[in-house]
Amino acid sequence: MRTQRLLLRGLRDADREPFAALNADPLVTRHLQGPLGRERSDAFVDRIDACWAQHGWGLWALELLATGEFLGYTGLWPADFLPSGPGVEVGWRLAAHAWGHGYAPEAAREALRFGFEEVGLAQIVSFTAAGNRASLRVMEKIGLRRDPAGDFDHPRVDPTAYPDLVAHRLHVLTAQEWRATRTP
Repeated sequence: MRTQRLLLRGLRDADREPFAALNADPLVTRHLQGPLGRERSDAFVDRIDACWAQHGWGLWALELLATGEFLGYTGLWPADFLPSGPGVEVGWRLAAHAWGHGYAPEAAREALRFGFEEVGLAQIVSFTAAGNRASLRVMEKIGLRRDPAGDFDHPRVDPTAYPDLVAHRLHVLTAQEWRATRTP
C-alpha cells in the first residue's frame, strides 16, 4: 500500500538487518524495555509473519518512496493483555532520523483505514508509556481519543527494571468515529 510518501509493505529478509538496527537503538527503544539483540529482533520478524498468516493483518515495513530507505514499521498488532479485554493496536516504530517528518501519522492513518475498511474492525486502540510524549502526540494526530478509564499498568513490563514504563495511557478510535471524520 502507498501513502503520499511511503510504501507500506511486508517485511523482507533484506529488512532484517535494518530492522535489527532499529530495535537495537537505545534512543528508539527508550520507552520500551530496552534494545533488542539480533536474535530477539529476528524472532519479532517471525512473529510479524505469523500474525499476517493467522489474522490477515499485522505490521508493515515502512519504505520511503523517494529513496527506497527502510524507516521502520507501522500497522496492526494483537493486544491480548488489556484490562478491558483483547483488542487490536495500531502501532509504529521509526528510526530516530525519521522522526519529526510526519511519517508515523501518515503511515498510522493508512493502518487505521486498512483496519476499519478492509479488515472490518469495530475499534482500534493505541497505548504507550505515560512519558512517551511523541507517541501520545501521534495518537492525537491520527484521531484517537484518550480513554483515562482504560489507562493501565502494563502486565508485560518489568516494574523493578523499568518502573517508569509501567503506567500506560490508552487511546481508542471506533469505526463509527473514524467514518464520521472521513470526507465524502
